[in-house]
Amino acid sequence: MKAVVVHGANDLRVDERPEPVAGPGEVVLDVEWGGICGSDLSYWRHGASGTAALKSPLVLGHEVAGRIAQLGDGVENLEVGQPVTVHPAELVGDGIMPERLHGRTNLYPRIRYFGSAAFDPHTDGGFSERKLAKASQIRPLPDGVDTLRGALAEPLAVALHAVGRAGSLAGRDILVNGAGPIGSLVIAAAKHAGARTVIAADINDDSLRIAKAMGADEVLNVGNGGALPEDMELVFEATGIPAVLGGVLKATARGGTLVQVGNLPGAPAPAALGDLVTREITWIGSYRFVDEITDALRAMAEGLDVSPVITHKFGIDDAEEAMRVAVDPASGSSKVMLRLS
Repeated sequence: MKAVVVHGANDLRVDERPEPVAGPGEVVLDVEWGGICGSDLSYWRHGASGTAALKSPLVLGHEVAGRIAQLGDGVENLEVGQPVTVHPAELVGDGIMPERLHGRTNLYPRIRYFGSAAFDPHTDGGFSERKLAKASQIRPLPDGVDTLRGALAEPLAVALHAVGRAGSLAGRDILVNGAGPIGSLVIAAAKHAGARTVIAADINDDSLRIAKAMGADEVLNVGNGGALPEDMELVFEATGIPAVLGGVLKATARGGTLVQVGNLPGAPAPAALGDLVTREITWIGSYRFVDEITDALRAMAEGLDVSPVITHKFGIDDAEEAMRVAVDPASGSSKVMLRLS
């Protein structure tokens, strides 16, 4: 079968890989769609994502959906041909966590994640014609949610988790800084959660147009010296760029809350953080998700439309071109999708 494999920095290939076979408690999917994420781009451009560096070739992709092709022994309540997506996380070890972290499995210290080089051997992702997964990771798609949108359940779950970290959004006015794919999905998740108004800020007009289509009430281009609004009681920072943190903290109201959903670098980086103290801002981290992927599917079934974030589609043989479009700010891309089988 074909698979999209990164061999090192700037070395992406469509390789032939062995066909998977479902063992006890496992399923094999015919993968139909996959969404390109920032970590996929980082492995392709740099041979690493955060502190996880490639030691061997890695199949990319953790945002995928398709149809069940095989059921292993002991798998119940699933059917061949059923459309599904996959929770890409698998806890390694006994799964026991401190009581203070009860239920927060996203913070378990050892997690294998589709398309990740954090472990050696690496954990292959789902950018392949077929993919083996544990039955416990499978999430059936509800009626009305096709596999194209089902592949967006994973990044929408990230957005829903971030929104949940802020508490109730009902009737609140919020700012989302950064209107890339995750920022745009945070906008949609916030409106779904009852936010009264959402202001989206970015330096790219194409991204802001998508933000508007995803539910933003107001968009601001803050390029060329443009300023963020002031006194925002709740702010979501979705760029992960340390240099913008000073301005984002300044935009946050005194006693307000900043949710950091954009991944910050693991290496030292300069950032102006003084307002965090003098304005008594609550700064909350948000990492992946627990089981909000189930909530994401329910939200889409209830009518949450995430399709405006999809801007480009490519076949599996054009995976490198898809990556180039996804990484190019001038391409007008947001979520770039791969048709895998």
